[in-house]
Amino acid sequence: MISFAYNHIRGNIPSDFASFSRLQHLYAGANQLAGRFPQSVLNLSTLINLALPLNDLSGEVPPNLCTSLPNLQKLALGGNFFLGHTTSSFTNASNLHLFDLADNNFTGLVPTTIGKLTKLLSFNLEYNQLQAHSKKDWEFLDSLGNCTKLQVFSMSYNHLSGHVPRSLGNISNLLQYLYLDENQLSGDFPYGITNLRNLIVVSLGGNHFTGVIPEWIGPLNTLQQIDLDTNLFTGVIPSSLSNLSQLGQLDLHSNQFIGQIPPSFGNFPMLQYLDISKNNLDSRVPVEIFAIPSVIGIDFSFNNLGGQLPIEIGNAKQLIFFRVSSNKLSGDVPNTLGDCESLEDIELDSNIFSGSIPTSLGKISSLKVLNFSSNNLTGSIPASLGNLQVLEKLDLSFNHLHGEVPTKGIFKNATVVRIYGNQGLCGGALELHMLTCSFMPSNSTRHKEYLVLKVVIPIASMVSLAMVIFGLIFWRGKHQGKSISSPSFATKFPKVSFNDLARATEGFSISNLIGRGRYSYVYQGKLAEEENEVAIKVFNLETRGAQKSFIAECNALRNVRHRNLLPILTACSSIDSDGNDFKALVYVFMPRGDLHKLLYSTQDHEGSSNLYLITMAERISILVDVADALEYLHHNNQGIMVHCDLKPSNILLDENMTAHVGDFGLARFKVGSTSSSQCNSSSSSVAVMGTIGYAAPEYAGGGQVSTAADVYSFGVVLLEIFIRRRPTDDMFTDGLNIVKFTEISFPDSVLEIVDPQLLQESEETPVVLKETSVNVLLPILNIGLRCTKASPGERITMHEWLLSYMESGMYISMLTE
Repeated sequence: MISFAYNHIRGNIPSDFASFSRLQHLYAGANQLAGRFPQSVLNLSTLINLALPLNDLSGEVPPNLCTSLPNLQKLALGGNFFLGHTTSSFTNASNLHLFDLADNNFTGLVPTTIGKLTKLLSFNLEYNQLQAHSKKDWEFLDSLGNCTKLQVFSMSYNHLSGHVPRSLGNISNLLQYLYLDENQLSGDFPYGITNLRNLIVVSLGGNHFTGVIPEWIGPLNTLQQIDLDTNLFTGVIPSSLSNLSQLGQLDLHSNQFIGQIPPSFGNFPMLQYLDISKNNLDSRVPVEIFAIPSVIGIDFSFNNLGGQLPIEIGNAKQLIFFRVSSNKLSGDVPNTLGDCESLEDIELDSNIFSGSIPTSLGKISSLKVLNFSSNNLTGSIPASLGNLQVLEKLDLSFNHLHGEVPTKGIFKNATVVRIYGNQGLCGGALELHMLTCSFMPSNSTRHKEYLVLKVVIPIASMVSLAMVIFGLIFWRGKHQGKSISSPSFATKFPKVSFNDLARATEGFSISNLIGRGRYSYVYQGKLAEEENEVAIKVFNLETRGAQKSFIAECNALRNVRHRNLLPILTACSSIDSDGNDFKALVYVFMPRGDLHKLLYSTQDHEGSSNLYLITMAERISILVDVADALEYLHHNNQGIMVHCDLKPSNILLDENMTAHVGDFGLARFKVGSTSSSQCNSSSSSVAVMGTIGYAAPEYAGGGQVSTAADVYSFGVVLLEIFIRRRPTDDMFTDGLNIVKFTEISFPDSVLEIVDPQLLQESEETPVVLKETSVNVLLPILNIGLRCTKASPGERITMHEWLLSYMESGMYISMLTE
């Protein structure tokens, strides 16, 4: 084998390669190889895998390629500048499993001899200029019926036209991925698809299909993604689609559908994205939609929907974008919209909404885009909108708003605020060029103001003072910059390919490798469509359990959304340049790394190597962040989520030292559960779960997965943060562990076991320092011991932990920073 993929090698493959007479595997993808197809490769008759993707090779592929390489199993030439026809000579390699010529300049027809490749698993010719017009041109589909093992078929972005023959359904019963989007296909929905009972993805968008979506699509119950956007489909949207229990994405935008949005869509258990914008739907927004536990994005824009927006929208707490622009919706904007705590994009413009703008919107700390323009809204602009720190665009133009324009937050930036077309507004930032507000209060008004000054304000001040004290306690414990949002969630998950991720990480270069786990590697990179760095988690599918880990993490992330959970940007389930299964998750990059590195990495300081300084306030802040995330997973979600592998390396820190819990590869989710005890699903009984030192003792005996086990892991992390010793430290032998170590020293000798840094960060006298440290550390360590009781039933819950936190005085050190 020779591999020099993902480097910066220029030129072409040397002629000397012809002497490698026994070479079986040649991987030279993602370089800058140029010129014609390397002739020396044709002499490598023993070659099994040939991968030259993502280069600058051009010209025609030699017609004798496959006859010269009769043992070829994988041919990957995608992402080059090859041209010419896909001749029948390709079909001479009868052992081919992978046939990938995507993203080149091939023209002409697909040869009908393609059916000779009976061992073919993946057929990828997308992004070329291939044609099929007449019935004869489509005969290659009949031939593909011999490829009974085929799982992937993609001819997206070509020049295919006309009706898709019924022979499409004869390709393979094992077909999982069907991509025919962005061609010029026409006629009814391809009937042959009814035979493809194992389909996971069907993508037919960007064509000229007409007619209705048939009811028979409902029984294709393995479907996870349907893309039929930008066609000419008509009729009603079939309610049978709601039978697709695994569907995660349904995209029907830019068609001519009429009638209602089926209320049965509320039965989707796993739907994340629903886009039916730019149609002719004329019903109400169904209440049932907001009961979907996993829905993240909804786009109903550019229809004729009427009536009021249901107050039940507040139940969709995981919703990230909600768009109903250009409809006929009326009535008040529900105040419950402010309960959608994860929203980043709200677009209600060009409707007939009336009433005032809900002040509750000021609670949505993740909000980036708010568009209420061209409605009949009245009242003043809520000052609470100025509290939205990440708001990037605010459009309230062409309404009937009045009063003084706020001056805080986004209102300071006139370039991103649109408020014109409201005759009654005044004041605000000078850059808004508004009229100056001038109020001439009457005598009765002055009398009311006097009463406010004498009575209301003193009472309010007392209440405010109490709230400020409480808020200071909690805010300092939670640290500034609490919220973090995913840059790409303002639209929908961006589609990324293996090639996109390879480019983002310089070919998964070791210099980009920032972490590794039992099932995966994590790379730092930068996607073309992202402004910031991202973390790309690539699953090592050769490791037993990695596939299940990927599925578990996807299922977990589908059901949860919280400011202290690691924000995901997108996922990639595809094939790599060698035709192997490829799965990856893309997350927001955490510049401070993980908690384990923070605790045990050293920094050079004045010639010596010292551990990083972590203040008492920072440690408590991290704990509260993690506790807040677990409390959400265990108690405040529509069901119980058990993380099952909480440890410092799975706790990531952003630039503000805010903690985010990640790695849900072992997580268990129980939909609709209300108890915080066991998740009694069939998959919940395990022999080994979590990581040694952090896993609850009951797991060693194959105990049930429970939230109490997460609490135990959290307690170990708590003790580790303040003692700064790994639970697997060499000192913990002969039955001694970090819990017993703490119990032995509690309460009289805790200062002897905690991290010495905690006793050095203050300028107080030794006596005062000792007393202050004990007063702060005792309640912290006590709660840690309550979390790590041997019996699960004796442990406190995360909800009780947060209450204990508020009652214990753990915040004292932060109030005196």
